[in-house]
Amino acid sequence: MSANLIPILWQATLQTLYMVAMSTLIGTLIGGPLGVFLATSRRGELLSAPWLNTTLGLVVNAARSTPFIILVVAIIPFTRLIAGTSIGTTAAIVPLTIAAAPFIARLIETAIREVDAGLIEAARAMGATPGQIVRKVLIPEAMPGIILGLTLAVVSLIGYSAMVGAVGGEGLGDLGIRYGYQRFMPEVMLAVVVILIVLVQLVQSAGEWIAARFDKRAPRNRGR
Repeated sequence: MSANLIPILWQATLQTLYMVAMSTLIGTLIGGPLGVFLATSRRGELLSAPWLNTTLGLVVNAARSTPFIILVVAIIPFTRLIAGTSIGTTAAIVPLTIAAAPFIARLIETAIREVDAGLIEAARAMGATPGQIVRKVLIPEAMPGIILGLTLAVVSLIGYSAMVGAVGGEGLGDLGIRYGYQRFMPEVMLAVVVILIVLVQLVQSAGEWIAARFDKRAPRNRGR
């Protein structure tokens, strides 16, 4: 591989990291509260609102069931409205975020629902408000599962960021298509694949390490 391609690979890697980081951040800011609400708003639960829970659940399921490449194309007018353009790394953040938010919401909902119901009842018996139970019981106890869920979301977004390169999203996916496929440079395609594998491995390892740290703290917190 030519030395001239190394700066291009580096720039594409930074573009991918930018897209993934921003979409993860915004997706978590949207999907986090949504996931907490979905986990606590069925009939008889802390924030009981069954009709709203069902409605939001349908919206989340509809968004999750849409293939990503179709989603990217379908929301091009919305992407232009938000980012001012439908191509480039900033524009790619819009569909990535829309894909990430409902996914993260369901992951966080699942993690919270795995918390022992006895802890909730104990907090209620001590006079804790629903907000206090969510902040001081549910989220801390579910944190290892939430971290692992966010790790899974980031890994998925790395793959999505490569896919969005097919429609002008830049990043490693765009580089692999333009150089590896269209210009018949298999060494570039191989380099892109290797970088993506390394990124996924780093994210997975970091997520598991952080989750393990939170998991070790949980028994001490429960024992107090």
